[in-house]
Amino acid sequence: MHHVAGDPDALAKRNAWVLAVAQALGGASPAIVISLGGLVGLSLAPREALATLPVSLLNLGLALGVIPAAMVMRRFGRRNGYLLGGMLGVFGGSIAATGIMWGDFALFCMGAVLAGFYGSYVQSYRFAAADTATPAFRARAISYVMAGGLAAGVVGPQVVIFTRDLVPGAPFAGSFLAQAGLALVAIVVVAFFRAAPVSAPVSGPPEGGEARPLVIIAAQPRFVVAVLAGVVSYGLMAFLMTAAPLAMVDCGLTVETAVLGISWHILAMFGPSFFTGRLIDRYGKETITALGLALTALSAAIALHGLSVAHFWTALIVLGVGWNFGFIGATAMLTDCYRPQERAKAQAANDFAVFGSVALASFSSGRLLDGGGWGFVNWMAFPPIAVTLVLVLAIALRRGRMSPA
Repeated sequence: MHHVAGDPDALAKRNAWVLAVAQALGGASPAIVISLGGLVGLSLAPREALATLPVSLLNLGLALGVIPAAMVMRRFGRRNGYLLGGMLGVFGGSIAATGIMWGDFALFCMGAVLAGFYGSYVQSYRFAAADTATPAFRARAISYVMAGGLAAGVVGPQVVIFTRDLVPGAPFAGSFLAQAGLALVAIVVVAFFRAAPVSAPVSGPPEGGEARPLVIIAAQPRFVVAVLAGVVSYGLMAFLMTAAPLAMVDCGLTVETAVLGISWHILAMFGPSFFTGRLIDRYGKETITALGLALTALSAAIALHGLSVAHFWTALIVLGVGWNFGFIGATAMLTDCYRPQERAKAQAANDFAVFGSVALASFSSGRLLDGGGWGFVNWMAFPPIAVTLVLVLAIALRRGRMSPA
């Protein structure tokens, strides 16, 4: 492994750029499924109630794929794992497109699940960037990779627009073929990734020793709070984001208005990544995590105050920024909790909890919206935010002050 003289983060910076590009390509995959899954489902599903099933299966596939992905990467290395993940993305897009062309809902859903499996590899890019970074650069490395999601928020909708009618007689099949093409390009990009050896001294806390059992790692108060903050930040974002387009249409707004609102939301999710790492360096991981949770609460409060386009869009934008601060902050907190040789199982446990909550949120959101309405959905956000905020602040006070760690 070669470093530029005097720069211990040369490899980390190189990897951060490689993974940011891979994130832009891989992050477009769920954006395509989320934006089109319900529409395709309406035309293919045997019952209207099953229309959003592909989106839910995407999130379920992501959650179920986290631990197998970690096992693959631990056994064969991160780069080989990412190459396999890219192949799953190619297969997923191709199968989904075939399902549309054949009018086969089950086949389309299978493609969505495979896209979720691909996402389980893409979601670990942020940890891969941190693995080769010094503690001083770690938060920024994570932030740079997440910034690739901003490009994904642009690439995904543009791919849909330009390829939706590519296959005659099969609307949106071309978009999923393009999804497979983006995954193929991502395979080329991740081939340039260079992983840190397990013994690399720059990842994880300074103490060495044997790898501890997961139960010992997970018993640390900081680990528990970091995982909880990630679960609440990501889970509530998915919960509110999934319900928002349906609520907008129920309120008489157009589908185009709803889709554009989600586009603004995705841009808000990833746009702050260009400076979130520096904010963490300056103000501390707990502070930025707490700010993200507070912004998520503010989003729900805005949504409760009106049903106009401005209320929906502003709430979605604030929700996106809150997710960015909360999720990146929680990820940075987690990297303090494990040793280099423990990172695979610690990261997998965290992501299984986070994306399991996302799958649960996406499954339950529409049902709760139907049963209780948009207001009820937003009121449900406050209790978990309040509990998590108290715990994050307690961890910060335990460390003495909210300062960079």
